[in-house]
Amino acid sequence: MPPDISVVLVSFEMEQALQRSLMSLSRRCQLGLEGRRCEIIVIDNGSARMPQLTPPEGMEFRLLRASRPAPSPVGALNEGLALARAPLIGAWIDGARMASPGLLAACLAAAEDARDVVVTLNYRLGRPDDGVAPAERAAHDAALLAGIGWPAQGYGLFSIATAEQAGEQGPILESNALFLSRGLWAELGGFDPVFDEPGGGAANPDLLQRALAAPGTRLVRVTGEGTFHQYHGGTTSTCRESATEALKTIARRYAALRGQPLARIRQVGSVFASPHAPAPHAPAPHAPERIAPPDLQTGMARP
Repeated sequence: MPPDISVVLVSFEMEQALQRSLMSLSRRCQLGLEGRRCEIIVIDNGSARMPQLTPPEGMEFRLLRASRPAPSPVGALNEGLALARAPLIGAWIDGARMASPGLLAACLAAAEDARDVVVTLNYRLGRPDDGVAPAERAAHDAALLAGIGWPAQGYGLFSIATAEQAGEQGPILESNALFLSRGLWAELGGFDPVFDEPGGGAANPDLLQRALAAPGTRLVRVTGEGTFHQYHGGTTSTCRESATEALKTIARRYAALRGQPLARIRQVGSVFASPHAPAPHAPAPHAPERIAPPDLQTGMARP
């Protein structure tokens, strides 16, 4: 019997952060999944050694190495999508993102139609300009999580995070937890392998743009939930200047490939408010536009 929902994560040299991501997706942390079967697939994109992981409790779990590891995570992610068995499949282009407690149940409920494009919102641990040096960032993340009592207090993530969009209904560039039906994934052909640069470039925003341009699709925005980026030594996430330059390079290549600028999606779409989220939780502060979203700063590329 196939699972009800599949999640595919790509990882590269991020064992500690990945383990937290898997914990956040476990039945210990996820709410409202009674009677639902969930599949979690991790594709390692060429780490020096395979991550040593505790499987997420109560989930069907597979850990595999990409058949052709590459600087871009696109090939590895597409391999995982091809293996996913559920009718609803979510893609985590960055495995270093933790999920809020009601995310999976909310996405299952929000996906009412096979043409729905279900997006969740992006956050990152910490505050802009908090003065934490890159060498101290991983320890700082751990201290923030301990301070809120995570994983027991999963919704406390919002209180220690920065939003990558201006409000839950603000413009979005991408979604790190994007859920589509199996049929829609097949129709789109997954992520476009043309984005072969380190980190995948604009592969994730491009996928969202193509999904919304497909005939008959509908944007469904899940509010009250999100994914939370952890520092993991990304190639362009070490400082604001390098992140800004990386985003400029990504935007230039996207424009050259697609003949249009890389732009945020301003339509709100249909809003699905998670029934499990506290009402209301304190809104996370918004990161300045000049700070590149962490998904475009991914450390999955080879140094």
